[in-house]
Amino acid sequence: MTEKSGRINLGLEGVLVLSAMSAFGGAYLTGSPWLGVLSGACAGALLATLHGVLCSLPRVNDVATGIALMLLGTGLAFYLGKPLIQPQAPQIPAIPLGGWSSSSVVQSALQINALLPIGIALAVGLWWAFARTRWGLLVRLAGDSANATRALGYSVSGIRIAATAAGGFMAGLGGASLTLFYPGSWNEGISSGQGLIAVALVIFARWSPLRCVGAAMLFGGAGAIGPAMQSVGIGWGYHLFNTVPYVLTLVILVLTCKPGSVAVGSPGELSSTR
Repeated sequence: MTEKSGRINLGLEGVLVLSAMSAFGGAYLTGSPWLGVLSGACAGALLATLHGVLCSLPRVNDVATGIALMLLGTGLAFYLGKPLIQPQAPQIPAIPLGGWSSSSVVQSALQINALLPIGIALAVGLWWAFARTRWGLLVRLAGDSANATRALGYSVSGIRIAATAAGGFMAGLGGASLTLFYPGSWNEGISSGQGLIAVALVIFARWSPLRCVGAAMLFGGAGAIGPAMQSVGIGWGYHLFNTVPYVLTLVILVLTCKPGSVAVGSPGELSSTR
């Protein structure tokens, strides 16, 4: 959503960590996991909005601002979240898909996060909106040509701030799933770089919401290799298997991002981001 408007947010890691802490704290204080999810999404939107506003100022670099806000978001989360390391918060309910089996192992393995169908619905909705709705076309126009957007009388900064805030809100849902479903607790290493992996995932998916679903499944599967090997008794190389998502990220970026060329599907303004 953010990059479609022509702005890159490398502060997504900070958004993810801050929203994860806010979601856990919101659920712990209110006793409702869904109010926690809303708290996390709003925290993500606020930090992303700050990024959007700062980047709309003259002579402000998107990349440098994103890195600064990544440090701000993680720092705030670690500082404000210290009292939340020990307590337990209500968890998002799981959707059981293994009722057809009498095996408790199968039933446990086929419990999915209730936020998963929401995420898939958002991906389908964005795919449709970018192609069929006025605001979706405006977001794409701002991402492809700022001059054309201004010529039509629209505010490029306004569109990008709104798109960045919306992207932060959706990223906040991802942060909430970390602390309210899996692993279901708050600690300072909860994200493990997944925010930066998400940025690479969007590039790999060529800025297509539907392809992002498939890419997320690929990265999720890569991240599950380590725990899966350990669960069947293979302890050797456990930490090595945990590096698979990061190695995959580097390999994909090397294979898909060639110097001097613009990736297919890339918003035109991303190549001129300063």
